[in-house]
Amino acid sequence: MLKKNLFEIVSVLNDCPNITQREIAEKTGMGLATVNTAYRECVAEGLVDNGRLTAKGMAELRPYAVDNAVILAAGLSSRFAPISYEKPKGLLKVRGEVLIERQIEQLKEAGINDIVVVVGYKKEAFFYLEEKYGVKLVINHDYAERNNNSSLMLVREILGNTYICSSDNYFEENPFESHVWKAYYSAQYFEGPTNEWSLTTGSRGRIIGIEVGGRDSWCMIGHAYFDRSFSDRFQSILVAEYDLPQTRDKLWEDLYAEHLKELDMLIRKYDPPIIHEFDSLDELREFDPMFLENLDSEIFDNIVAVLGCEKSEIRDVYPLKQGLTNLSCHFATDDGEWVYRHPGVGTEHIVDRPAEEEALQTAKSIGLDNTFVFMNPKKGWKISRYIPGCRNLNAREDDELKAAMEMARRLHESGAKVGRSFDFYDAGKDYEKKALERGGIDASDYWQMSQQADELHRLLISDGGTHVLCHNDYFGLNFLVTDGGFIDLIDWEYAGMGDYSNDFGTFAVCEQLSEGEMRRALTYYFGREPTDAEWRHNIGQVGMAGWCWYAWSLLKIAEGDDPGEWTYIYYKAGHSYLRKALELYHASGQDMGSE
Repeated sequence: MLKKNLFEIVSVLNDCPNITQREIAEKTGMGLATVNTAYRECVAEGLVDNGRLTAKGMAELRPYAVDNAVILAAGLSSRFAPISYEKPKGLLKVRGEVLIERQIEQLKEAGINDIVVVVGYKKEAFFYLEEKYGVKLVINHDYAERNNNSSLMLVREILGNTYICSSDNYFEENPFESHVWKAYYSAQYFEGPTNEWSLTTGSRGRIIGIEVGGRDSWCMIGHAYFDRSFSDRFQSILVAEYDLPQTRDKLWEDLYAEHLKELDMLIRKYDPPIIHEFDSLDELREFDPMFLENLDSEIFDNIVAVLGCEKSEIRDVYPLKQGLTNLSCHFATDDGEWVYRHPGVGTEHIVDRPAEEEALQTAKSIGLDNTFVFMNPKKGWKISRYIPGCRNLNAREDDELKAAMEMARRLHESGAKVGRSFDFYDAGKDYEKKALERGGIDASDYWQMSQQADELHRLLISDGGTHVLCHNDYFGLNFLVTDGGFIDLIDWEYAGMGDYSNDFGTFAVCEQLSEGEMRRALTYYFGREPTDAEWRHNIGQVGMAGWCWYAWSLLKIAEGDDPGEWTYIYYKAGHSYLRKALELYHASGQDMGSE
């Protein structure tokens, strides 16, 4: 292996033969005296002759040639909401250049033409790169379930002398080289406190410690370089640990940090601000003040059209919630703080957006949801007011329980109608059917509960009653409570016509109310003690809600997902209150009349 100083001389002369030793010092950052000493040693070892590499010099340099580059572009870039809802972060145009294109061009300038781009989220947006730049695309289908370790797993067999890059970095100067001495991670110095990954180094720049956060430190930022030795060892570690549950959410850098002693990697220091990683829209706009004005974005056009603001006003943008149903972000303008809700992929098949919009208009008109500003019922996006410092409703606080029940009564008596309907029994049977299609239901007493639901459903229908507008996702997490005690009810996606006790059933199950708390809640709802008929009907809907959401949990489990403790919460409510309600109906003799 060439000594570091000799490698620097040979590498520079490979690209620029016959340059002076002073010019070598300028290119390498080495002191002139150090260059003179290393140059003489290169000549003495037959690596250099008359300012040019000899055949031996070329042969000694060959093992350090970069084989290829991998650009990671599969992720959701959730921190860059809402722009990332429309396009991957690596395809943003910054200072007139598309981020990933600029990086590909810099790699090619360094003579690196074997470039693989790993894509996942909105993968089709990257397809044009194959024809434009001759890169290879690898599709990561696990991008939403795993961190970037899954991308490296897909390309593990091509790892050698390889650059590992992120598609959304911006390098003011080209950091890439045709030959690299040893594995490294790029770093820049951060003054003051930082949340970046801070590095501790030992002799000759070897990284010996990594911790998240720090102060006045060199931090990991930008690209990395794997040499063959590093690639071989890292690949072994990745394969060995890939299927461990704890690996799913890890960055490849996490694996590296856990195996520092086995993985020899240097720090490569860059003077700031050569490398840029944009963690927020405000940070990017500081670098490119005209970014937002030049951005082709339907989302920002929507915001401007609804709020009547200028694009330049939009600031303090950050994600609030990421999920399969919705993607939401905070933003501010001169007139206040807001939330932009972007519909998740495929939600048009499970959410009736026109019905949601009708329900939102009703909720606003009767004072249940004063956060609502505007919703597009065709495309599903929504703008709401952001309530700073709010919290979720606490059903154990008596005044908040009372307020929630009175809000439900106000909704049910509004007289509003929407085109969607919802029934626990129909939904539960649908979940049951789909769970069976995906491999069956193993829970030993589920079928007894299902039969109880069949019987109870007939009894609940026999009670009669007009269907009313219900929220159908009525529990504490969907209430926003301010310090002044004002309460808004949000998230109306599942609103629809149904039995008035739908909302009580969901609330009692999800808030895990005791029977005493349920009776008190119904007293607040009716403004009096519930009658025996009202009590058993509502208890019946608690049982139906528990069974319905338990069936949903079993479906999620059959699909490979795990609802966690909610499965038991739903089971317990269904198991207890299906039976309890049937006992009450049997005792009343009403079940005889329903035959």
